[in-house]
Amino acid sequence: MDMTTSLQELGVPIGGLRAYQRHLLDTDGLVILPGLLDLPTVEKMRRRLAELHELEGDSAGTEVNREPGADRLSNLLNKDSIFDVCFTHPTVLAAAQHILADFKLSSVCSRDPLPGTGAQALHADWTEAQPNPGDFQVCNSIWLLDDFTADNGATRFVPGSHRSGAAPETALADPEAPHPEQQLLTGPAGTVAVFNGHLWHGGTLNATNGSRRSLMAFYTRRHNPQQVSQRALATPETVARLGNAAKFVLDI
Repeated sequence: MDMTTSLQELGVPIGGLRAYQRHLLDTDGLVILPGLLDLPTVEKMRRRLAELHELEGDSAGTEVNREPGADRLSNLLNKDSIFDVCFTHPTVLAAAQHILADFKLSSVCSRDPLPGTGAQALHADWTEAQPNPGDFQVCNSIWLLDDFTADNGATRFVPGSHRSGAAPETALADPEAPHPEQQLLTGPAGTVAVFNGHLWHGGTLNATNGSRRSLMAFYTRRHNPQQVSQRALATPETVARLGNAAKFVLDI
């Protein structure tokens, strides 16, 4: 199995993304894909996340990280097949290929900033020196399970910042402050945003009394370590249900 064969078997069309989507990823670093999930699927995912939070309690999210003020879960593809779409959807895979060429899944996690919390400093998803265009190392996707609004903690992005070659913590006087060029990711549940992982971004404050649930499917170049070692943590059930193409994306 190789990358080309794997993506073809998973339904990625020859040529991948549409021209305007490639342009957005190259220039802004982000493409928004409305309606990738239907609302019945969104509701099933919400229910499963609630069940997992109840089951895991204080250990929830520990496979990757815990975050004060946010409910987190990690290693989700080994906890229910309903999350498989988050790392196998053809359009998302095409976007990851456009950014990274040869890649694998790093992790599938969830995040729900609690009311009154959730604000993050602008950051990139690659902690080493930021590469020049053409040498990007990570790609991320946010799957909206609630409507993202200007008030409930929508993610902010600085378009084009992935091309700066700089990290926000060194380039900005205050990465926690609003950036004059930032834009908010808003939209209805079922929307997916795929973005270059070197794009400056961060959660904003959830100023409502409700949830702002999302999933993140995170990809990296095949030579990099994964956030969650898929080979080490893959359950027998996961291995049995997935085809060879999906296993290649997981590197198992």
